[in-house]
Amino acid sequence: MSRIYDKYRFLILRRLVQITILVLYMGANYYGWKILQGNLSSSLFLGKIPLADPYAVLQIFATGALLATDVLIGAAIIAIFYALIGGRAFCSWVCPINMVTDLANYLRRKWKLDKFEKKWWASRNIRYWVLGLSFILSFLLGTAAFEMVSPISMMHRGLVFGMGFGWAAVLAIFLFDLFVLKNGWCGHVCPLGGFYAIIGRYNLFRVRHNQPNCTLCMKCKEVCPEKEVLYMIGKKSQIVDMGECTLCGRCVEVCDDDALNFSIRDFVKKGEDNVS
Repeated sequence: MSRIYDKYRFLILRRLVQITILVLYMGANYYGWKILQGNLSSSLFLGKIPLADPYAVLQIFATGALLATDVLIGAAIIAIFYALIGGRAFCSWVCPINMVTDLANYLRRKWKLDKFEKKWWASRNIRYWVLGLSFILSFLLGTAAFEMVSPISMMHRGLVFGMGFGWAAVLAIFLFDLFVLKNGWCGHVCPLGGFYAIIGRYNLFRVRHNQPNCTLCMKCKEVCPEKEVLYMIGKKSQIVDMGECTLCGRCVEVCDDDALNFSIRDFVKKGEDNVS
């Protein structure tokens, strides 16, 4: 049992965090709890502290609309939090779509569907193009463009307030990741992931690779949703220094060699980060 827990400890913890956040939002809607009120776009914590999605706020700003002070404060709180902790920690520890894409990619590995994937190339930079396009469309249309079609918002609001047609968007992402492109939505398309990757470029919490312990089994790259961030595997000891890392901890869990662990980022260059 302990061995199984070691292999899935961060996955279990992530699910507990994601479900707890959903339960708190649902409790506010159904029972009047005052811990987390609202949704992922705009919330009130403990009935006093405003929280707001900085990406959504920037889209609204692009429309030319005036923003209330509490909204700006809420966006600043969230932006600073993820800038320190790790931008894409939102993707793996908070976002409800992550549970859908993780399931799709687990089944993809289980059913060995990768061998049937068409040999077409999809850049992971697509999300940054979508990110830029969302601001342009917000300016032209006068409304937060991505928020109108965001499956993240659809699923979260659906779970909290009633799903409606949000299931269609969720199902489309599940099938896309399962049959079309590995880690397709989160790893290639989602502009919110791109936004948080930029915010978390210099965050404090990092995964560190210890090259002398590595036996090149490559289990870490097999499970990593952003395997390009593990470019140092088999080459040198250093931290994962790319903002695209989701800090999901799966690489740490599956490593039998204790070659990957979480650590606090040291902004002063150390010799160990240059060991080849």
